Amino acid sequence: MSYNIAVDGPAGAGKSTIARAVAKELNIIYVDTGAMYRGMGLYMLRLGIDPEDEQAVIAHCDEADITLRYEDGVQVVCLNGENVNAYIRTEEVGAVTSRISVLPPVRKRITALQHELAASADCIMDGRDIGTCVLPHADVKIYLTASSEVRAKRRYDELTAKGQDCDLAQIQADMEERDYRDMHREVSPLRQAQDAVLVDTSDMTPEQVIERILELCEKKG
Repeated sequence: MSYNIAVDGPAGAGKSTIARAVAKELNIIYVDTGAMYRGMGLYMLRLGIDPEDEQAVIAHCDEADITLRYEDGVQVVCLNGENVNAYIRTEEVGAVTSRISVLPPVRKRITALQHELAASADCIMDGRDIGTCVLPHADVKIYLTASSEVRAKRRYDELTAKGQDCDLAQIQADMEERDYRDMHREVSPLRQAQDAVLVDTSDMTPEQVIERILELCEKKG
């Protein structure tokens, strides 16, 4: 039987960074579920589909073939055979993704692939509904969070380091709006699973967060 770790939490909590590091330490596969949804968001953006047009999104979501593979140890997201790692991390794609990911047909399509991955290999998976819906029987569940101020500043620093011009207040406002949508959507809302351990990273270094999760894995290993 495979060993699964579920990491949930709001945008900007550091889920992907921490999950990748933990996967490396434990020599297991990291599954970036958010990147899979972003692949779908990118597809809709390229088609010029309004994310608020639910019928159009639903009509086209089955056309998107989104897969994961590893190249030299790096996870690659493929959209209809194309490596789209360079395109899925923009704020525009993130905004579209947040809107379409609430739709049941979109979630059903992505979740099916996530189930297959988790059943076939030891892995750590991060997202919004991993511990509650995708991997309800995960061996270890973590709810990773931080204040919206801290999360916005992290995102601001990340974007400015890449030379992008951005506004800290707007990033925080967008993040809080996304939090609200994620927590109040009808399908698979963002929430802490009853058996998940809360880890607030607001005043923690990445190294401290990684150490904390490894300790939890050791206790439940």
